[in-house]
Amino acid sequence: MPRVTNAPASRRRRTRILKSARGFRGARSKLIRMASEAVDRSMLLSTKHRKERKRDYRQLWIVRLSAACRLNDISYSRLIDGLTKLKVSLNRKMLSEIAIRDPEGFVSIVGLAKTGLG
Repeated sequence: MPRVTNAPASRRRRTRILKSARGFRGARSKLIRMASEAVDRSMLLSTKHRKERKRDYRQLWIVRLSAACRLNDISYSRLIDGLTKLKVSLNRKMLSEIAIRDPEGFVSIVGLAKTGLG
């Protein structure tokens, strides 16, 4: 009976890992063990960083809104509080885009928030 190896499957597996490791420097793109560890770690971090990207963007929008609010003599928290009390459902992304692209429109939103505060 002939000796059976797992050569085609293991070669395919190694090729897949090395293909994923393209662009890594040095042995991390050449040697299977180091490449495998590097690819595993990069996959883990890519998931983590996808989650963090959402936090980073929200933080950016809040900073932009805070700067725009200060120009209109209101704090960010008071703006959000006023809009929440009036049940205005503009999210922070849209508010920051309005603040950048349409300053007059943002002034009217700030006026609306001030009326909501009482």
